Amino acid sequence: MPPEQLHAALHETPEAGPWLDEALSHPDTFKRSFAAAGRRAGRTPLPAAPGWTADEAARALLLAALPPDRVTAEAADLYHHGDADEKRAVLKALPLLKVGEEAVPLLLDAIRTNDARLLAAALGPYATHLDQPAWRQAVLKCVFMGVPLAEVDRLEERADAELAAMLAAFAEEREAAGRPTPGDAAALLSRLTSRPPTEEISRLTSRPPTEET
Repeated sequence: MPPEQLHAALHETPEAGPWLDEALSHPDTFKRSFAAAGRRAGRTPLPAAPGWTADEAARALLLAALPPDRVTAEAADLYHHGDADEKRAVLKALPLLKVGEEAVPLLLDAIRTNDARLLAAALGPYATHLDQPAWRQAVLKCVFMGVPLAEVDRLEERADAELAAMLAAFAEEREAAGRPTPGDAAALLSRLTSRPPTEEISRLTSRPPTEET
C-alpha cells in the first residue's frame, strides 16, 4: 500500500492522524514517537487499510519519512530492540522503504521465530527479496504453525514443484499420525499437483476414523 494511501487511512482515526502529523514535524524525536505510537495512535484496525492497525501504520509512516541514508540502519535497530508489535510494524513497513535487499536479514530472523504474527508479516510484499529455498521453508512453516496461506504475498505465482513435494511430505506425515492437513495447504497442494480438488482436500483434511475396540 503506498504511503499516501496509508496516511489517508490513518487520518480516518480521529486522534491518530493529527498525532502522526505532529510527530512527523519533529524528526529529532523519531525514536520516541515510534515507541509511543501504540499509546498515542491506538491499535484499532484501519477500515481503509485492511490488515493494518493504527499503530502499525503510524510506525511505518515514521520510517518512510526518514532520509534514505538512515532508513536501513534505523529499521534494523528498531526491529532488534523493539517488542513484538514494533518488530511487526518494521516488517510491514519494509515494502514502503527504499532499502533494496538490505533488510532481508530481518525477514530471516522473523522466520526463525515461533511468533506467528511475525512470520505472517515477514511473508508480505517485501518477501519478494527472499530466495526461493528460504521462501519455500517459510511457507511450510506457515502451514506447520497454522498461519493462513492467504497471508503469503504472491503465493500462487511463486509456488512450484519443490514446494508441492514439501507439502506432500508434510501431508503424508500428518495423515500417518492421524491428523488433518490445514485446508488451505491441501487446496494449494491439489492445485500444484493437478489432482481432483474435492477428493484430495477431503482426504487430507479429514481425520481417519478410529477403529472400534
